[in-house]
Amino acid sequence: MDVDKDTLCSAGAAAASKDDDADSFTKVKSKKTQKRKRGPDGADMDTDGPAATKRPQFPPISGDRLRVNRRVHECLSQGPDEMRKVAVPAHRYTPLKENWLKIFTPIVENLQLQVRFNLKTRNVEIKTCKDTQDIASLTKATDFVKAFVLGFQVEDALALLRLDELFLESFDVTDVKPLKGDHLSRAIGRVAGKGGKTKFTIENVTKTRIVLAETKVHILGSFQNIKMARTAICNLILGSPPSKVYGNIRVVASRTAERF
Repeated sequence: MDVDKDTLCSAGAAAASKDDDADSFTKVKSKKTQKRKRGPDGADMDTDGPAATKRPQFPPISGDRLRVNRRVHECLSQGPDEMRKVAVPAHRYTPLKENWLKIFTPIVENLQLQVRFNLKTRNVEIKTCKDTQDIASLTKATDFVKAFVLGFQVEDALALLRLDELFLESFDVTDVKPLKGDHLSRAIGRVAGKGGKTKFTIENVTKTRIVLAETKVHILGSFQNIKMARTAICNLILGSPPSKVYGNIRVVASRTAERF
């Protein structure tokens, strides 16, 4: 009996200690995400502000009005007057002076731009005015003057004003192959040919214009034709014989003509 009494006492003490431990700890609510309940009208949340206004309905705009608005936006974004400058090197002063009337006339009469040669800064400055209708004509005029400064004839450079798909590309002979001294001179001679024969042949086959100025090569033409002329010139710089280059560009030119 004494053993049973001791057992009961120990069990009661254990139960009392458990109750004390339970009282000493506070229960923490579980942090379960509670989904937001949707209202009867399907709204996710209640807003205290004013009711949302209806989306405005605008009538469709005509094409002419849209073009006018776009042109006005371009003029406002470009500012009242925009000016571009083209630096003129010393060896192009005389040709610029002799051909100034041929350069001045199409820029002013056809593109409605203002142009002048600044004697202090030695730059050709081209600026828009109130009569300018298309802001893109400023870029065309800049490319036209830049082509003449690089060494192209005025008649060839005028094509940049008449056609939209003509580009200028320039690269150095040493970009293709790092040459020095006589090796560089021979590479330039291979590109030019005897009396300029090789250069003229590449121009006629690829329908481009090429200017060799010391170690610089400038090409004027369409994107595909510039690519053909550049490939032929690079092969000549790397040492390919002219006859092989002629054959390659003729094959490529014939394939391009058949494609189009």
